[in-house]
Amino acid sequence: MAVEFRDYYKILGVPKSATDDEIKKSFRKLARKYHPDVAQDKKSAEEKFKEINEAYEVLGDPEKRKKYDTLGVNWKQGAPPPGWQPRGGRAGGRAPEGMHEEFHFSGTGFSDFFEQFFGGHEGFRNATGFGGHGGFRQQAAGPQRGPDVESDILVTLHEVLNGSVRQISLRRPDETGEAAADTFRVRIPAGATEGRLIRVAGKGGAGLHGGPACDLFLRVRLARHPDFRVKEADLYHDLQLAPWEAVLGATVSVPTLDGSVGLKIAPGTQPGQQLRVRGRGLPTEGGSRGDLYAVISVVVPEEVEAEERAHWEQLAAKSTFNPRRTS
Repeated sequence: MAVEFRDYYKILGVPKSATDDEIKKSFRKLARKYHPDVAQDKKSAEEKFKEINEAYEVLGDPEKRKKYDTLGVNWKQGAPPPGWQPRGGRAGGRAPEGMHEEFHFSGTGFSDFFEQFFGGHEGFRNATGFGGHGGFRQQAAGPQRGPDVESDILVTLHEVLNGSVRQISLRRPDETGEAAADTFRVRIPAGATEGRLIRVAGKGGAGLHGGPACDLFLRVRLARHPDFRVKEADLYHDLQLAPWEAVLGATVSVPTLDGSVGLKIAPGTQPGQQLRVRGRGLPTEGGSRGDLYAVISVVVPEEVEAEERAHWEQLAAKSTFNPRRTS
């Protein structure tokens, strides 16, 4: 089963020359449009949302983007450039002699292309007779336990908040060389953190000489959200204020995973200040929830009408405030 090249620039709708800021803006715009919570066609939006996240996972990371840019035409011609080696046990990768060679996942949120070139770990792990990086050591003949297999699974923040059950399909050649599919359900627990391994018993590599199958470990990768950044169980939201809201104070609407809340802005609130909304973060192992932090920035209008400009000029003439005053 061939691995299909993914054009991440096309998915995000940006040229290859796009700046980091342009890529970020395009991701946020598309992520808001196709977020399953707001889209009418939730099924198709969910797939599009996963594609957008995968593309931003690569293009939003300078090192991954640099590696991705070396593929291009070479990959389309079926010849990855020097230095690109498929990861053991992944789609298109190699397995030790006697083991099934390819693993193709669906339902994890990541394509085989991403798994092969941008996953953060090796495909085989801790198997009897196999090293942690897919290496093989000679063992005596007889039934042998298969290798554990790892793959990434893209988990949204709402799944972290509420938990979910995901249907996963794993395809690999059977003993006859035919592609066989195994479909099963995986429970994603509430509070799943970045990098957490979810164990699925008996769904790993097939055993040798009649030995038992090993386990599948799905490594949680949190989906990027257009409104929040994640730090442990806390969420961070960039809250933009108009100058008069920061000076005079206001009550503004702030998004959370549970819906919007009103946040009181005190007069004289400064850029960079973090305002905490208790209990609106992600679940913790202890059963509580982290907090949401609104990170303040003040946005100045780029253009003003003549009447507005007159008011600003009047304010400038009367105000004694000088931000450069040292004493």
